[in-house]
Amino acid sequence: MNTEHVIRTFVEYFEDRDHRRITGSSLLPPPGDPVLFTTSGMHPLTPYLEGRPHPLGRRLVNVQRCLRTTDLEEIGDDTHLTVFEMLGTWSLGDYGSSQSLGWGHDLLVNGFGVDPGLLHATVFGGDEHSGPDTESLRTWEELGVPIELTTQENWWSNGPTGPCGPDSEIFIWTGDTPPRSTPTRDERWVEVWNHVMMRYHRREDGTLDLLPRPNVDTGLGLERLVAVLQGKGSVFETDLFEPWMGSVPSLWRLEERSLRLVCDHLRSSIVVIGDGVLPSNTGRGYVLRRLIRRVLTTLWRVDPSRTLGDLPEELVRHTLARFGQGGHRHTGPARDVLLDEERRFRRLLRRGRRVLSQPRYSGPLTEDDYSYLHDTHGLPRHLILGLQNGTLG
Repeated sequence: MNTEHVIRTFVEYFEDRDHRRITGSSLLPPPGDPVLFTTSGMHPLTPYLEGRPHPLGRRLVNVQRCLRTTDLEEIGDDTHLTVFEMLGTWSLGDYGSSQSLGWGHDLLVNGFGVDPGLLHATVFGGDEHSGPDTESLRTWEELGVPIELTTQENWWSNGPTGPCGPDSEIFIWTGDTPPRSTPTRDERWVEVWNHVMMRYHRREDGTLDLLPRPNVDTGLGLERLVAVLQGKGSVFETDLFEPWMGSVPSLWRLEERSLRLVCDHLRSSIVVIGDGVLPSNTGRGYVLRRLIRRVLTTLWRVDPSRTLGDLPEELVRHTLARFGQGGHRHTGPARDVLLDEERRFRRLLRRGRRVLSQPRYSGPLTEDDYSYLHDTHGLPRHLILGLQNGTLG
């Protein structure tokens, strides 16, 4: 089952149950939103989750591209990506968690063919602010799915304030042996689908108010699900990454984790550029700059002569098309941004080496030294440390 088949199966399943498909938003939240990038499928729908009527009704389904920087250090493992796609459904004051979990179980088992014996659920067990999620607990018991009760792991919020509530996560066993232990104790349980029972609005003082109407917000990680359904050991082995993992190793010889990081960060950078972001020293532009420079640092650690100019145009076109950014008839803009940032980074490294070669910087640096080097020469601490320890080629 390839990626497009998975998406079509998901969307059609919920359309058959009266959900209206909405168009996924860009990675850029609307003006005034304090976050830099869309981090989940619910993000663009926050006003409707707080009570505003949605023009397409109370049952929605979509595919949303997302970006998260909280997991950057995890990139290179089997499941984490910087830019990824989230399959989502919403009940805006319509059905409850029991219906949502029942449909989720039915789609995984009867729609995607997942062995029900390989499923496990986690459920909010209650804390000092809210009691246990008894409805989800009862639903999973009726479906015969084993349950693990947690607290913080099964409470969802999009920040310190705003909509929030208990969630129930569905895990699929990926081990070579029969299922063992529970999701919080064995990483071979891979989380694929989160069902959030959004019942509250958290105030700045931490108190919870009931929302005007309870909602259900679900997010199913496309890449993780595809990896499971295709029997792959990681998201990088799926058809989504086939063009990247087929081309990049012939350009740059890298060990596996570095290869995955390069493919993820370049792919993510192209998507960010495709949504109109350019590298800079602040905000969204800094996230993009950091992604590109992490790629370059990884490449130059092995061979300083490597260049992003070797990146095939087909990979850029494929990525823009995958994320619906195919309005670019040629790949020039994205490639130009990548190459320009590479030139800037090379110049910065040359300046850094020249400055750090001065006798005054031959010993341990003080905080005043770091401040001066940053303010006067534009050298951030992490780059200085990289030049000193030789990890920047």
